Amino acid sequence: MRLIEQTEKYVVDSEEDALKVIQQFKKDAESKGYILGNSGYAYKSKKAKGEIIGEAWVVTVKKVLGGVWDDFE
Repeated sequence: MRLIEQTEKYVVDSEEDALKVIQQFKKDAESKGYILGNSGYAYKSKKAKGEIIGEAWVVTVKKVLGGVWDDFE
């Protein structure tokens, strides 16, 4: 058994931080042995009585670590 994909989610405080996190994963991909499959971020807010009381950006990255048939090549 071996892992071929891994999806990770991170919470950051700003859109700028979200973009920085994605760029860092892109830079690190080759040296850390994965391919960056999908990446993106989503804005989330928490409201109470119609007012925003909290904001966050959720960054999602999908690391492709290998293929199904890699051992057969």
